[in-house]
Amino acid sequence: MEVLVWVLHVLIAVAVIVLVLLQHGKGADMGAAFGSGSSGSLFGASGSANFLSRTTAVLATAFFLTSLGLTYFAAQKHEARITPLAAPVAPSAPAPAAPDGGDKSGAIPK
Repeated sequence: MEVLVWVLHVLIAVAVIVLVLLQHGKGADMGAAFGSGSSGSLFGASGSANFLSRTTAVLATAFFLTSLGLTYFAAQKHEARITPLAAPVAPSAPAPAAPDGGDKSGAIPK
């Protein structure tokens, strides 16, 4: 399932990039007014703005949703790696001292 979301995510990202590059800038209409010929586009003079902007909005929403899905999958993997904390262990009694009194771990040096 995660691989399917990854594939959709990449395809949607490429489609958004292509659609944004196809759209006219704000100054493109002014060039058409002076005869640069940019108004003769594939969708007509004003039809492309509405179609392309709506398609871009739909694809941007789909990109957002696939991003959330990938975040969910990453969180699930992260939770699976976390091990629960072990119960605290009671401190054990200190080891008995050697019978010859050779335990000098707590002695103050002279």
